[in-house]
Amino acid sequence: MGPAARQHGPRTMATMGTTLTFLGAAGTVTGSAFLLERGTQRVLVDCGLYQGEREWRRRNWEPFAVDPATIGNVVLSHAHLDHCGYLPALVRQGFTGPAWCTEGTAALAAIVLRDSAHLQEEDAEHAREAGYSRHDKPMPLYDAADAERAIEALCPCDYTLPVPLADGITLNLTRAGHILGSASSRVDVFGSSVLFSGDLGRPTHPLLLPREDPPAARTVVVESTYGDRTHPAPGRHPHAVLAEAMRRAERLRGAVVVPAFAVDRTELVLRAISDLLARGEAPDLPVYVDSPMALAALEVYARPGLRAELRPDVGPRLFELPRVHAVRSVQESVALNFPEEPCVIVSASGMATGGRVVHHLRHLLPERRNTVVLTGYQAVGTRGRDLAEGARQLKMFGRYVPVRAEVLVDEEFSVHADSGEVLAWLRRLPEPPETVYVVHGEPPAAAELAGRIRDELDWTAVVPRHGEKVRIDPA
Repeated sequence: MGPAARQHGPRTMATMGTTLTFLGAAGTVTGSAFLLERGTQRVLVDCGLYQGEREWRRRNWEPFAVDPATIGNVVLSHAHLDHCGYLPALVRQGFTGPAWCTEGTAALAAIVLRDSAHLQEEDAEHAREAGYSRHDKPMPLYDAADAERAIEALCPCDYTLPVPLADGITLNLTRAGHILGSASSRVDVFGSSVLFSGDLGRPTHPLLLPREDPPAARTVVVESTYGDRTHPAPGRHPHAVLAEAMRRAERLRGAVVVPAFAVDRTELVLRAISDLLARGEAPDLPVYVDSPMALAALEVYARPGLRAELRPDVGPRLFELPRVHAVRSVQESVALNFPEEPCVIVSASGMATGGRVVHHLRHLLPERRNTVVLTGYQAVGTRGRDLAEGARQLKMFGRYVPVRAEVLVDEEFSVHADSGEVLAWLRRLPEPPETVYVVHGEPPAAAELAGRIRDELDWTAVVPRHGEKVRIDPA
């Protein structure tokens, strides 16, 4: 025992304090991961995959910041890949504990993780066959077996009911209203409390009940995806951009390609098309849902046991489309690369980072008669972002493809709270927190939201650095 230990006595869990380390979604809008530590206890809140620019994607391949075998619990806010997609890699590296989440998140995450593992394996095989990888034998980040082990770790729990994670550590989830099953997570650690917003939804989500008011917490970690923006007010003709794209397709005998996240966004796109047809604002074109993951997610949204999260005015069917077609086989998907009539193709992924939509874009972007409609946030470094910013060519499967199709952005699909809506959620806290940490945003968005929190609420608001560790217990 050294002199310091003899003078002050051995350090106990009570004297070591509780720390929070920002392992992801700091300096970027992807890869959410936040580590709580108290003595030997470790809880990881969110376990997201990095997407977008190569700078961030490379971090998926780095050894995790701590030994995953020493993490006792994982908490997942929702089933989007940037919040749950690293879990199979964590399991592959030794994590054996439970991953707590809502029932809706567990159902959707199983779909997302299986699809992600398939894409990881497929991309590695494409790279090997085409020879465009720098590695002699390209390997996936994780495989199907890793995904199944991660799915086995999922532990569904109810909103509002406390979940004991370990001695002195408790979890409470509240509805976030972003996608089905999405939650804000409050973790109480030996008298300290930290609230993670997760991705916050908008009060006007077409399918889901609005988010709940947040519980009190000493520390708040809040997202800032749209921290520097305000969503446009609803117009007299919702989704006029999508309606115009469909009319253009009918006029030019072309196709409308809609890159859409398989979870939640596909549901909203189909509902929007249904509403446009009901109002007579768009032609009745055949609609192809070309994403096995999206089709599986649609079934989850329709489960009777999960309808408690849906708005009361949502009927037994989420949408009414007389000419909707489920595309399941690869052969059916390949045929859509050469459509014989005007149509709408809704396919994942939403940022065109992978999946069947990339094949459709490869074949349909070069023709001026076609249209691409982007339906949500496009992270820096993704093909979707490049298209939104006017790219004249895109690189796909090792080759550059010209962009001659018209590219439109329908901003009315966003289910991320904007700057004002995030502030409104923070104002509903029962008491001011000691510190608000602003994460999950590109640097300008995070900085602007932090400034608004300081100026309008007079609270301490900080944009943490990647890897930064802070104390969250009482001083």
